[in-house]
Amino acid sequence: MNSNGAVVTATDLSRRYGEGEAAVDALRGVSLSVGAGELVAVMGPSGSGKSTLMHLLAALDKPTGGTVTIAGEDVGKLSDRGVTLLRRKHIGFVFQFFNLLPMLSAEENVLLPLSIAGEKPDPEFFKGLMDRVGLADRADHRPSELSGGQQQRVAIARALVAQPTVVFADEPTGNLDSRTGAAILELLRASTTDLGQTMVMVTHDAQAASIADRVLFLADGAIARELPRSPAATILATMSEIS
Repeated sequence: MNSNGAVVTATDLSRRYGEGEAAVDALRGVSLSVGAGELVAVMGPSGSGKSTLMHLLAALDKPTGGTVTIAGEDVGKLSDRGVTLLRRKHIGFVFQFFNLLPMLSAEENVLLPLSIAGEKPDPEFFKGLMDRVGLADRADHRPSELSGGQQQRVAIARALVAQPTVVFADEPTGNLDSRTGAAILELLRASTTDLGQTMVMVTHDAQAASIADRVLFLADGAIARELPRSPAATILATMSEIS
């Protein structure tokens, strides 16, 4: 980790797709830093660069310019194998569409990152995690036997099971009804408050962003505004201003 306590930093990040006149600048010089135990929400209109930023920060894509560091490691200086190991050790990911393997039970899906790494879970942490996400009595159920909210809980537990340095959540409530979504947000907030988990969440939902310690607003590939923890109404008003 950096001496200033930042777990994730981006410096002058840019991402260009295509060549010549057809080129599109998805990100233009974005700089940010996320501290340990902080929950940061990233919002912006469609096409503002939110997903591009998340993929660069999570080492799923490479920037055209600028640098990303995770836990003090400059991602751009790592080999492909180094990036794979960095992701395995430091990054958890929660997808909007859950991305669970249908043939595995809830417990096997949660343990997948550790299985791939050839590691065993810390039994006490694992039991506590399954209790915390409300899956203790659903551990042997397959995804098809679970509700959308339960599947998202499996996805969150899978992102947390290896105790990563940072979790990236991509529209974590996007496919859920508002009541289920609220329960999922409570779970994400608790993982930062109680477990000290660092989290970056991309969302278009002001209610979701209202649980964050900070909200960054992207427009045209650049950070247009930043708010401290704010109620949903303030976040909505800011969104309409930058849109």
